Amino acid sequence: MRSVDSEAPDSLKEALVSDWRTAELDQLDRFILDYAERITLRAHTITREYVDGLRAIGMDDTMLHDVVQVTGYFNYINRLADGLGVELEE
Repeated sequence: MRSVDSEAPDSLKEALVSDWRTAELDQLDRFILDYAERITLRAHTITREYVDGLRAIGMDDTMLHDVVQVTGYFNYINRLADGLGVELEE
């Protein structure tokens, strides 16, 4: 997935923050974001067939592993912060 840096159009940044489904992304980026969302909200629905489908559209094992690791880490850190009542900085 391409990085969203200071050179990215504001419309892309806004779409990714508000609803990634409205962003102008290629098919692989959409599948990556859908996979991350599914890991976060419905991990129990991920089957071998679903993962095989991701491989069929171009994700290799390293990419699958990276998406799971990064998504899991952020979910973990967010739950720690929420569970401890950590307030966001301004």
